[in-house]
Amino acid sequence: MPASLLEPPNPSVSALQALSERQALAWPLAVAYSGGADSSALLRAAVQLWPGQVRALHVNHGLQAAANDFQHACQTVCQALGVPLSVLAVQAHPQPGQSPEDAARRARYRALAEGAQAAGCAQVLLGQHADDQAETVLMALGRGAGLPGLSAMPERFERHGAVFLRPLLAVPGASLRAWLEAAGHSFIEDPSNADERFARNKLRARLMPALAEALPHYRQTLARSARHAAQAQALLDEVAAEDLRQAGSPPRISALQQLSPARQANVLRHWLASAHGARPSAAQLEELQRQLSACTTRGHGLELRLADGQLVREGQALAYRAFPEGRSL
Repeated sequence: MPASLLEPPNPSVSALQALSERQALAWPLAVAYSGGADSSALLRAAVQLWPGQVRALHVNHGLQAAANDFQHACQTVCQALGVPLSVLAVQAHPQPGQSPEDAARRARYRALAEGAQAAGCAQVLLGQHADDQAETVLMALGRGAGLPGLSAMPERFERHGAVFLRPLLAVPGASLRAWLEAAGHSFIEDPSNADERFARNKLRARLMPALAEALPHYRQTLARSARHAAQAQALLDEVAAEDLRQAGSPPRISALQQLSPARQANVLRHWLASAHGARPSAAQLEELQRQLSACTTRGHGLELRLADGQLVREGQALAYRAFPEGRSL
């Protein structure tokens, strides 16, 4: 009997099959492969379901002494599976006020999108699982995030011209590890995941075990809350799009002043994000609304720095002026 028939079922297989029923998949398909447990189980499931149609992408940040060892381990596995592997070297340089983690994440997504396109793939599978989703919701709660943050990680999103898919959001991480160990498949243990200087690692090590004891089904309930938040945000986006259609883009100040404070804040967030990629903090949005309410005469000005630009009044409308590259105030 073939060895594969003796293996326990890989939980990633059913997750990928369910994904293919919800999303139209394009071939060939790329898998973001770090060598860790989640991406290892995902890669093997994809190869099992779609042999010859899978490509692997490995990002080497060069941030750890073992980074080249991780790369070599991934190359060995991909060679054994007959999967073409693209190694993507990334150097992330944080901008002023940006955390190294955020800079690395943004650089990773850009590299994965470019690597997928170079490999002829339009879609990239990511290995985040149910535990990652629950941690993301709790992290969002901890920083006082609004609905976009509480929506946590979507199953599907687009970035840099590529489509990213997360098929494992309903699969507990422990089940992926258990399958790999039972099947005798090796995977990488990243030592940085145990470094409790990072908030997410501390949450994982200290809070999640207590939460599992008190609320055994917390993964499912937090994921359900995230879906509710995403649905509510989608409705707010529809309202904002209609309000922006009425107010114009850029929006007229008089039209904004006719809206309730909550609706005004909603359309301002929508306009800034969709038209300029700028996301104001709660304090910035509050100050913007205060200045808007004070615009009662034709000559009253408005000025507020936001992200890489500045909000000003131009005639009867708001305008966002991006700073010249390299300029700082």
